[in-house]
Amino acid sequence: MRSSSLQLFSFFHLNLMYSSIEEHQRLQVIERCYWPLLDLTERYNIKLGIEASGITLEIIQDLDPHWIAKLKQLQNRGLCEFIGCGYAQIIGPLVPSLVNAKNLSFGQQIYQEKLGNRPQISLINEQAYSAGLIPHYLNVGDRAIIMEWNNPFRHHPEWQPEWRYLPQLACTHQGDEIPLIWNKSIAFQKFQRYAHGEIELDEHLHYLETHLATQPRAFPLYGNDAEIFGYRPGRYHTEAEIEFDEWQRIEELFSTLTADDRFEFISPSQVLNLMQVLNAGNRLYLESAEQPIPVKKQGKYNITRWSVTGRNDLGINTACWRIFDRLKQNPDTSDRQWRELCYLWSSDFRTHITETRWSNYQKCLKTLAKEVGILEPVPPIFASISGDRDFSETLPDDIQVEREKRYLNIVTPGARICLNCRRGLAIERFGVDRTGEDWLVGTLHHGYYDDIQWGADYYTGHLVFETPGQPKVADLNPVEPIVRYDRQRELLQIEGIVATPLGNVRKRICIPREKPRISIAYQLDWGEQPIGALRLGHITLNPKAFQSSQLFYRNHQGGDLPETFFPNDRPIDHSRSVSFLVSAESGIGLTQGWIEVGDRQRWLRIGIDRQYSMLLGMFQYQRIDPDYFCRLLFSAREMDETSRIDPMRSSYPLSCAISIEVRS
Repeated sequence: MRSSSLQLFSFFHLNLMYSSIEEHQRLQVIERCYWPLLDLTERYNIKLGIEASGITLEIIQDLDPHWIAKLKQLQNRGLCEFIGCGYAQIIGPLVPSLVNAKNLSFGQQIYQEKLGNRPQISLINEQAYSAGLIPHYLNVGDRAIIMEWNNPFRHHPEWQPEWRYLPQLACTHQGDEIPLIWNKSIAFQKFQRYAHGEIELDEHLHYLETHLATQPRAFPLYGNDAEIFGYRPGRYHTEAEIEFDEWQRIEELFSTLTADDRFEFISPSQVLNLMQVLNAGNRLYLESAEQPIPVKKQGKYNITRWSVTGRNDLGINTACWRIFDRLKQNPDTSDRQWRELCYLWSSDFRTHITETRWSNYQKCLKTLAKEVGILEPVPPIFASISGDRDFSETLPDDIQVEREKRYLNIVTPGARICLNCRRGLAIERFGVDRTGEDWLVGTLHHGYYDDIQWGADYYTGHLVFETPGQPKVADLNPVEPIVRYDRQRELLQIEGIVATPLGNVRKRICIPREKPRISIAYQLDWGEQPIGALRLGHITLNPKAFQSSQLFYRNHQGGDLPETFFPNDRPIDHSRSVSFLVSAESGIGLTQGWIEVGDRQRWLRIGIDRQYSMLLGMFQYQRIDPDYFCRLLFSAREMDETSRIDPMRSSYPLSCAISIEVRS
């Protein structure tokens, strides 16, 4: 009988852009964290993976070129295997496809320049994955990607547990596929606990022994940050002090494992040698309707972390999008400008960034914006209306607007809309049937569901802000609408000001004369916005209008082609809080500025105006027999441990705009 064994591989993530590390501390990080890593590899003759962005290699080259020379030497000896990730550590599902392509291409150029070759394996940045990224990695010649197992597996109960030990294939629904090497959050967190003295060597060895088997298996001993050993980045007040030589503890672990013939050290790329083993090579879709963007570690660490939390993720992401639009339109845009934009989209500016680095970042952002002809900040959305437009109280004959008690009823050649004036112009009904019988989105009133847990009003087109320990703030208060018609653009406009405890919310609803379309613009004339969750643009589907068995949502997440997700009657709520500290558990990238939701017969395309706010999408679905509840909404702000109040937020109003258009 064959004895139990386990092939171990490791890679260390090097990041001198680490959010909470000041620039003057970088040399110290190289000395305390990066040199011991190379020493470990050489002393024990162990094959280790080292992963870094192009920016990190450039910084190391400037500060300590001897380290780069040593890495190249160990690489040539086959001890160090370099793993790529791109020029900057950007969150791919949140940025345009073109930026992802350029980021990987620039990264390969830097790797070739600094190391003399191009890596053929890439780590998914922050393990924030979308299927749309696969073609980008294939286009730069990657043989494989590294992605976390734990979170995708949680939403794919049909997967076999044994698959975690073997290489698989990550696939798109368009037929692209790329070999996949699994990282594991539990495994690297165990390693960290051992190195930090929270568990002892025998405990960690026992954990590894539970993964031994007679069949071939590969297991990631470690796959995360290098800067947390022998150094403390200072992200949290709860970080333990360094009480002993943590690299010495790591050496002791490696020494013990190399002496144990049950374990064999391999390089990350050697995992691919197991592709022909039984249970390897399965074609997998890592994403799911519940988690369209899987991210590493526990639920508190999700895609909202880089999109709508931090000091002002929404503001800087929106600024990056505006710069991107200018660069894309200019045929003379230089590679330097594209690299600068990749740098500005780095994930670390969106988490625990220090005051000094945040200030420097804002200067860099404004410099590039000015260079491409953008004035900051974005003008308030209501100030963008020119005073000389031909607004008229007189409506065309084929448009009807009637006030009936609390409702404003509107009929155009393209749509029929009913607005609730007692609820901040919330959409009561919106559809293309001029009789009003066949409405698609609107309000489900209290009592619609015969279930006390769902005994509430579910509006469309409103906003809600929640902060810990305080009542909800919503724009569902009475408003007296002003109706205008823009003859130049053939556009009906309904405006109102809704008073809230935090200040006024200006709201404008625009309806084109002939299209089945409606848009909603919000301007929050608030002062300093407290830390909390701000959701708006809620779109509640009429359960009678769409077949639940065919429901889908479709969007782009960093790729050229859209990704489609089917709820399949599973409960989904991206906006559900993870804890008192973390206000949401997932979100949807909108890198083409729209998302579609509906069934095979007809669907809605909901667009966002990225010039004002680069919002994060969220989806909700719940079966409530004999019916269902389905809603799409957008987040402008979420809460987690990275959230800070940015004084710049109060210097100009927050503006957001969405549109809803019927497709079939």
